Amino acid sequence: MPQPKRVEVTVGDVTVSLSNLTKPMYPQVGFTKGHVIDYYTRIAPTLLPHLEARPLTLKRYPNGVEGTFFYEKRCPAHRPAWVRTAPVWSGQNEGDIDFCLCEDLPTLVWLANLADLELHTPMARVPDMDNPSMVAFDLDPGPPATIVECARVALELRRSFEYFGLEAFPKTSGSKGMQVYLPLNVPGVTYEDTRAFSRGLAQVLARRMPDLIEPDMARAKRAGKVYVDWSQNDRHKTTVNVYSLRAMDRPTVSTPLTWDEVADMTEPLAFTSAEVLERVERMGDLFAPVQTLEQELPR
Repeated sequence: MPQPKRVEVTVGDVTVSLSNLTKPMYPQVGFTKGHVIDYYTRIAPTLLPHLEARPLTLKRYPNGVEGTFFYEKRCPAHRPAWVRTAPVWSGQNEGDIDFCLCEDLPTLVWLANLADLELHTPMARVPDMDNPSMVAFDLDPGPPATIVECARVALELRRSFEYFGLEAFPKTSGSKGMQVYLPLNVPGVTYEDTRAFSRGLAQVLARRMPDLIEPDMARAKRAGKVYVDWSQNDRHKTTVNVYSLRAMDRPTVSTPLTWDEVADMTEPLAFTSAEVLERVERMGDLFAPVQTLEQELPR
């Protein structure tokens, strides 16, 4: 007996309308929209603190990962009344854009039903969008380099942070690379500060490891090397949020790592949604300090 195309479910104290739950989102492994909603529902207690007060850029795949996708900054006009939004100034639009805020389970389920597979968030929280709470280093390998080479760069980043008495946290991108986050969570930090620090450190590392790190953004120059992308530290940029699904062949997830896992990495690794749920059950939220640890950026 075929399932109805649309069902109404109670999530918390609201009703959420779900549609096409058997629609393949990851066709190669039979992972459906229902599976996407189930993953986000189960990871929600761990994920939601990382989304709190961060305006969300949606990346929607209405026909699954093998179809076309589109970004959506403005929260859809057809959103339910209980979906919260936050106005964020956009110079390009010469006005505020109302972004979705995803701070509760009903909103997360609603977004998953929109096939918003990937969750992209900025470095800052509303209402203070000019005060980044973290610094991000996006390590992008140029084939044949892989996340293994990224791990070597991440360890060098960590050594640099330790010199300043700072603690950082690594995660897989869920795609082919890795990201290292340096939490700040202190007032008065500007994007000018974080950009200067991240750019300067990336340049130092490129001089220190010229055979491994490519300082140029041009993809043609990255073959076999890792590009340390510091440019994500910008008011208008976002990165994939921790615990977000990625639009790959399999439902891989941007997954926190221990530094021991980074140091021991000898072959490419990626974690699927099922593996991430098991890791969280066993290891807890390795990324929790990113939201709370207060550290001063070296001047």
